[in-house]
Amino acid sequence: MLRAGDAVACLACRNLLFTRMGVRFGMPIQKLHPLSRAIHHRYSGNANSQRPPHCTAARHFTSLSRLPMKPPKFRAGGHGYQQHRTFWVVRLAARLLKLRYLLLGTAVGGGYTAKKTYEEWKDMLPDLSEYTWIVPDFIWELNEHIDLEKIANALPDAEELAKLLPDLEKIGENFTFLKGLLSSESSGDPTIRAPETTTTASSAAEGGDKQFRKSSDKEKVDQLQEELVRTQMKYQRMLERLEKENKELRKVVLQRDDKGIHQRKIKKSLIDMYSEVLDILSDYDSNYNTQDHLPRVVVVGDQSAGKTSVLEMIAQARIFPRGSGEMMTRSPVKVTLSEGPHHVAMFKDSTREFDLGKEEDLAALRNEIEIRMRKSVKEGQTVSPETISLSVKGPGIQRMVLVDLPGVISTVTAGMAADTKETIFSISKAYMQNPNAIILCIQDGSVDAERSIVTDLVSQMDPQGKRTIFVLTKVDLAEKNLASPSRIQQIVEGKLFPMKALGYFAVVTGKGSSNESIDSIKDYEEDFFQSSRLLRDGMLKAHQVTTKNLSLAVSDCFWKMVRESVEQQADAFKASRFNLETEWKNNYPRLRELDRNELFEKAKNEILDEVISMSQVTPKHWESILQKKLWERVSTHVIENIYLPAAQTMDSGTFNTTVDIKLKQWTDKQLPHKALEVAWETLQEEFARFMAEYKGKDQDDIFDKLKEAVKEESIKRHKWNERAMDSLRVIQHNALEDRSITDKPQWDAAIQFMEETLQSRLKDTESVIHDMVGPDWKQRWTSWTNRSPDQHVRNETKNELERLLKLHEDHTAYLANDEVTTVRKNLEARGVEVDPVLIKDTWHQLYRRHFLQKALFHCNLCRRGFYYYQRHFVDSELECNDVVLFWRIQRMLGITANTLRQQLTNTEVRRLEKNVKEVLEDFGEDNERKTQLITGRRVQLAEDLKKVREIQEKLEAFIEALHKEK
Repeated sequence: MLRAGDAVACLACRNLLFTRMGVRFGMPIQKLHPLSRAIHHRYSGNANSQRPPHCTAARHFTSLSRLPMKPPKFRAGGHGYQQHRTFWVVRLAARLLKLRYLLLGTAVGGGYTAKKTYEEWKDMLPDLSEYTWIVPDFIWELNEHIDLEKIANALPDAEELAKLLPDLEKIGENFTFLKGLLSSESSGDPTIRAPETTTTASSAAEGGDKQFRKSSDKEKVDQLQEELVRTQMKYQRMLERLEKENKELRKVVLQRDDKGIHQRKIKKSLIDMYSEVLDILSDYDSNYNTQDHLPRVVVVGDQSAGKTSVLEMIAQARIFPRGSGEMMTRSPVKVTLSEGPHHVAMFKDSTREFDLGKEEDLAALRNEIEIRMRKSVKEGQTVSPETISLSVKGPGIQRMVLVDLPGVISTVTAGMAADTKETIFSISKAYMQNPNAIILCIQDGSVDAERSIVTDLVSQMDPQGKRTIFVLTKVDLAEKNLASPSRIQQIVEGKLFPMKALGYFAVVTGKGSSNESIDSIKDYEEDFFQSSRLLRDGMLKAHQVTTKNLSLAVSDCFWKMVRESVEQQADAFKASRFNLETEWKNNYPRLRELDRNELFEKAKNEILDEVISMSQVTPKHWESILQKKLWERVSTHVIENIYLPAAQTMDSGTFNTTVDIKLKQWTDKQLPHKALEVAWETLQEEFARFMAEYKGKDQDDIFDKLKEAVKEESIKRHKWNERAMDSLRVIQHNALEDRSITDKPQWDAAIQFMEETLQSRLKDTESVIHDMVGPDWKQRWTSWTNRSPDQHVRNETKNELERLLKLHEDHTAYLANDEVTTVRKNLEARGVEVDPVLIKDTWHQLYRRHFLQKALFHCNLCRRGFYYYQRHFVDSELECNDVVLFWRIQRMLGITANTLRQQLTNTEVRRLEKNVKEVLEDFGEDNERKTQLITGRRVQLAEDLKKVREIQEKLEAFIEALHKEK
C-alpha cells in the first residue's frame, strides 16, 4: 500500500508541476521531466510484483511515511517474567550496542545515498557547453564595459526574494497530509488495519470521518493548485521584469557597438550573411540541377488564418498591410529577422530605414509593401511568384529567415484570375518541396478543422512531419465557441489531423482589431493563457503556448537545420562551379568571362564612341548629302507643278509671274517641312552608317540587337526643334526672291543643273513610253519577244500622235476633242480600236518627251546667253528665264543645305547623343530588357559562373563565421 501511495503521490506532483504551469517557464518540459522523476520517483514503489510487500515497505522508508505499527505481544505465565527480569541488564547492554551500530550504519548509508543522488542529478543535467553559441560574443565581454556590481546591487535582496517565494513548510505539510491520505485509502497493507477487537460503532464513526476527510482533502488539493499558480505568476512577473532589463541592457551594448566603441570580429551578423545568400539564390536559375536546398521558414496557411499576424508577433511590429477578408499577401515576402540596437526595417534594394517605433514609418512601410506586391503582379493575374525581400532588426528579436506566402484558397472569387488557386498551390509547393525548409503551418482555431485546406497540402509535402511546426491561432475564440475544449487538445496533440509535425503550438494574435499594438496583443495573450482552463486543466502544456515560445522553438529548429545542411549545399555549388568553368574553357578559351552587365557596359562604350564620331563629319559632306536628298524630294514638284506650267506660257512676263506665284505658295506650305524631313532622315542614315561602319575585326556580333534597339529608341525619342521651321521658311523665301546671277560660273552651273535635270526627266519619260509600246524591232529579233495586244494598240496610237506633232511642233500640252476624234478615226481606218482615254494618256507622255527635247535644245542655246542676261535680254531674240529659275532653285537648295547643316552639327547631333545616353541608362536599369537584347549561351554561362562563384564564396564565409560562433 505504501508503494501504491507513493506512486499516486508522485503522479499528482508531476501533474501539479507541469499541467498547471503558467505562460512563461524557462526550462522546456523535455528537460524538466527527468529532473522531476529524480526528485519524486527515487523513492516511489517498484513495479515488480514478484517482490514481497514487506521488503518493499522496509526499503522505502522516508520522512513522508510512518513506521508500521506492531501489534502488542501478550505473554502468559509467571516463569517467563522471572527469566525476563533476570537478564534485563544483558538485554539493555545489547540494545545500547545495537543502537550504536544502527546510528553508525544510518550515517554511512545516508552519506552514500546522498552522494549517489547528487551524482544522478548531476548526470541528468543537460550539457550546456554545446549551446554557448546561442549567447552573442558581446555578452561574454560585458564585464569590460558594464559595471556588473552596480547591476547586482540594483537587484532585490534576499528578504524581498523571500517574500516572493512560496511557503515551503505549508506545502510540505500539505504533501505529507496528501501522502498519508492516499496511503490510508489502500486496503492491502496490514500495518494500518484496525484491530479485530474494534466494535461496530467505532467502525461506523471512522467511515464518517473518512468521508469528511475526502471532501476537506479535495479542497486542500484545489488550494494547493491555486497556490502553485499564484507562485508561478509571481515568478513570471519577476522574469518579465528581468527580461525587460536585459533587453534594455542589450540595446545599450549594441548601440555602443554600433558607434565603434566595441569592435567585433565579425562585422556582418550571421543572419545577414545567410540572407544575402538566399537573395542571390532567388535570382539564380541553374542549368546543372544545383537546386536551392538552404533552410528557411516557410509560413503557409489558409487565407485569413492569421499567418501575417503570427509573423508580425515574431517580428514585434505591425509591418504588413491588412484587410478584412481580402487577399493582402499577393507575392512571397522574405523577412530576415536579426538583432540590432534599433527596431528598423529595410528593403533589399533600398537604403531607406523605416523606424518601426514610429506610426508614420509603419504606415509608409505597409504602403510600400502593398505597392511592391501590386507591381510584381502581371496584368491579368492575381498573385505573383516574385519575392519581396525585407529585413527587420531590433533588440530581442530571434534570428531567422521567414517567407510569408499567399494564403491558400478553396474558391476563386470575383475579381481574381481563373488560375489563382492553382498558382498559389504551385508557389507554396515550390517553397515547401525544399527538403530543408521548415514549414510553419498556420491553422485557424476559430473555424472547423475540417474546412482547412493547408493541412492536406502540408501532409503531401512532409508526410512524416520531420520539418513541420503546427500553429493553432485564435485560441481565445476557439475556447469561447467550441462546445468541447478537448477538441483543441486533440489538435495540439496531433490526433485530429492526419498531418504529423515536430511540435504543436497554440497562440493568440489579438482581438481582431487592426489598431492593436504588439504590446497590447502580448498582454492580452498572456492574460488569456493565465486564466484559460485549457492550460489549467492540462489540455495545453506551458511550452506549447504564446508566440514567444513559438519564435524560440522556430529559431532553434531553423539554426539546427542550417548547421546540418549548409556544408552539403556548399559542396554542391563547388561541384557546379567546376562544371561551368570546364564548359567555358572548352567553348570560349580566348574570351574573358563577361556577364551580361559587363557586356552591356562594353557595348555602351562602343555606341557612345560611334555617336561621338559623327562630329567628325565635314560640313561639305553634310551639305552635299542634304542638297542631293532635298532635290530628290522636291524635284518632281518643281518640274511638274512649277516649271512645266510656266513654260506653257507665250511670253517671259507671264512665265516669271507664274513662277513667282507658285514658288511663294510652295515656300509657305511645303518646302520648310520637306527640308526638315530630309535633314532628320539624313541624320538617321548617317547615324546608322557610322554604327555599321564601326564594325571591324574586334566587333562582337553579340551587341547587334542591342545597338539596333538603341538606335531605334533614340530616333523615336528625338524631336526636331520646331522653331527651326519658321526661320528656315524666311531663309528659303529670301533665297527664291533673288534673281541676280553675278558671274559666268554661276550661270554655267545653272545651265548644267538644268541640263542634268531635264536629261534625267527625259530618260524617265523614254522609259515610260518604252513600257507602253513594248520592244522595238531590234529587241524583238534579238530577244525573241513580241508585243502584247495592248502594247500593239499603244504603238499604233503613238505613231499617229507623232505624225501630229511633226505637223504642229508648237502644239499645246493638251489635245482638243476634235483632234482626239481624228486620231481615233484614223486608227479605226487601219483596223485599230482605241479608247479616247488611251489616246490622251499616250499624248501626255509623247508631248512631255517633245517638250523636254525642246527644253534641252534651248538650254544649249543659253550657254552663251549670260551676256544677254546682263543686258536683260534687250534687243535679243534669246530669252533664258528658265535658266534663271533653275539658278534660283539651285541657290535655294544650297542655302537650305547650309542652314540645315549648321542646325545638325550645332544642335541636333548633340541632342541625339544625349538621347542615346538616356536610352542606354534606361536599358541599363531594365534587367528584363538587357536579358532580351544580350542573349546566347556564352552570356548565360558567364552569368551562371558569376552567380555560382558569388554563392560559393558567401557560403564559405558564412560557414566560417558559423564555426567561429560555436
